[in-house]
Amino acid sequence: MELRQLEYFVAVAEDANFTRAAERLHVAQPGVSAQIRQLEKELGLPLLDRSGRTVTLTEAGAAVLPFARAALGAVAGSKQAVDELTGLVRGRVAIGTITSCPAVAIADMIDGFHRAHPAIEITLSQDNSDRLVDAVRAGALDLAVIALSSSTSYPGVALKIFVDERMVAVVGHDDPFAGKESLPIKAFRDRELISMPPGTGIRSCVDEACALAGFTPRIAFEANDPTMVMQLARRGLGVAFVPTSMAAGPGLHPITVASPALRGKLALAWRADGPISPAATALIDHGIAALVS
Repeated sequence: MELRQLEYFVAVAEDANFTRAAERLHVAQPGVSAQIRQLEKELGLPLLDRSGRTVTLTEAGAAVLPFARAALGAVAGSKQAVDELTGLVRGRVAIGTITSCPAVAIADMIDGFHRAHPAIEITLSQDNSDRLVDAVRAGALDLAVIALSSSTSYPGVALKIFVDERMVAVVGHDDPFAGKESLPIKAFRDRELISMPPGTGIRSCVDEACALAGFTPRIAFEANDPTMVMQLARRGLGVAFVPTSMAAGPGLHPITVASPALRGKLALAWRADGPISPAATALIDHGIAALVS
């Protein structure tokens, strides 16, 4: 039995898919399948049920999984102890971010980390908050920048908030609300709204506020890019909700939203349980120092 076999088995168990696991591990899918088959042969029982559209654990696989994770965690801990003694941090880290986070802040954080740890390989991806959190839980991302609503909770994920600001509605200058300085959320009941898609922090804030006011928002347009959301609002195609820091600009009129007030938060997110590599630990520490402190 080899640690590589255990690593491949854990990855497939977490992703429920051989192809996604292989992509996460940066190896060819046939190699993952072959190593797990060899592990099953050595143990004498199948660990994975491959008969469905997704891969599931057999009874034997469910029994083996915690021991496989423990073995990998022990190895990672041993490597971390040695690295701490030698002051050497190597490896690979993966960072994820939402599109609404200022690009300069992320670029500065990555640049500072690379200068401090040039031996660590860094990858960056963008997605919505829900999928980023799923990737953090699965171990595919070491650190993510996500958006939170007031009631957002992600079990198993550690969070460090570094932005907490009010959100406002924005409309074009020809909009019927263009002369308003402040409106309650219920005033937008019959308006067509422009929003980020479900799974994003901004959308969660809007959905929660509307639900508290007793109505479902009428989403006319969805866009993954907050810049596109504001462009559509600028052209009079509806009302958009954005953080105050993004609301300024020609052709846009911001409106304070009251009863309830909308607040958007950005946070660093990382896995709260399971082994964390020395490289990931260094990244988390650097991210907190760069964005939170």
